Amino acid sequence: AEVAKAAGVIRASAHQALQDLREVIGVLREPAREGDPERPQPTLADLTTLVEESRAAGARVALSLPADGGTPPDVVGRTAYRLVQEGLTNARKHAPGARVTVDVTGAPGEGLSITVRNPGPVEPGASVIPGTGTGLIGLAERATLAGGRLDHRREPGGGFTLEAWLPWPTT
Repeated sequence: AEVAKAAGVIRASAHQALQDLREVIGVLREPAREGDPERPQPTLADLTTLVEESRAAGARVALSLPADGGTPPDVVGRTAYRLVQEGLTNARKHAPGARVTVDVTGAPGEGLSITVRNPGPVEPGASVIPGTGTGLIGLAERATLAGGRLDHRREPGGGFTLEAWLPWPTT
């Protein structure tokens, strides 16, 4: 049952990523028409919902968000959301059962820092799903396009840390 829940969350994340890709391709193929409404994209304000969905699928996630210091620009908020989403997906795939910590800090003028950290797998006999690393490459590109940077590394004992910084202008 737990594997089915986790697979469902991974499937939903993959579906969302494909929807995003379809939208980007659609925008590139068709000129914008005046009056066409844009679909709302998840942003920093939606991180709590994302974490709750992960918890509902059995993940153990601790989330820390910045004190109310305003709302970053949409591109920064969307990028932050995608970074956390990919970090949670990777933790479920590569360290099932491990507690994941998501720390988001920052304010206008200093930028937005995002850290997603998990130890190695904790479930005995858990099969770790192999990865290609293309998700991390895409995240690095996304962070760079937003004017930020992304770092990631394996930790001693099999853990993993994903760190990003995104600009948050004062105006």
